[in-house]
Amino acid sequence: MQIRDVLTFLRTFAPPQLSENWDNTGLLVGREQDDVTAVLTCLTLTPEVAQEAVARGVQLVVSHHPVLFRPVQRIAGDTAEGAMLLDLIRAGIGVYSPHTSYDSAREGINQQWAEAFGLASICPLRSFGEGGDTDGLGAGRQGLLHNPVRLEAFVEVVKQTLGVAHTQYVGEPNRCVQRVAIACGAAAEFMTDAAAQGCDVLLTGEARFHACLEARTLDIALVLPGHYATERPAMERLAEILQHRFPELDVAASRAETDPIRWA
Repeated sequence: MQIRDVLTFLRTFAPPQLSENWDNTGLLVGREQDDVTAVLTCLTLTPEVAQEAVARGVQLVVSHHPVLFRPVQRIAGDTAEGAMLLDLIRAGIGVYSPHTSYDSAREGINQQWAEAFGLASICPLRSFGEGGDTDGLGAGRQGLLHNPVRLEAFVEVVKQTLGVAHTQYVGEPNRCVQRVAIACGAAAEFMTDAAAQGCDVLLTGEARFHACLEARTLDIALVLPGHYATERPAMERLAEILQHRFPELDVAASRAETDPIRWA
């Protein structure tokens, strides 16, 4: 099997045309014609994850967050990213990033969370328009809880569903929540969309202080369980999907990856 076989599936599962125009998705390191027997998934390709990939003898890393996200003029061993990329290239390991195309895919991250919370009438927060492969698709998700709950109760549901002990939130604990908006990662820019569509709360990973102030102005609650918590489980799920699709491959989520943020 070649890397191109895995990428053909990934491009169908999370079509590149769903990516945001600022993003850097696709095969960022490597050659599609290289053979592949093992794949590693991760949220972010760090030196620790790269070392794990080399040690496991994989030929492809599927990293949600792109490497080389900003334009570079040199890849050299005197920077952490340069050294990491050189090690991967030397070991013949390719790197593919689906990033925002996976966020918005039909079975992507935001859809996974919307279903995990049992939302009804799930639809995008931002539509990608009509016609073609993006018909009915869009960024973010929104839907209805079957029964309205207080915000503080919804926060507990979030913690249990995402498996986190702590989370930040903005809003009055007793406010009523039924229409829920979801945008994984760092996506407070979806607040305006969510508020305009009558959502009571936006669940996203993290937000800046001034975005939290804006939420109060927009009269929408925020729940912020952390960037890692809203996206890493989807990379574990993607490893399961790839393993099921390609049983002849050895596919696993990184064990070396951890949340860099500690919660007291």
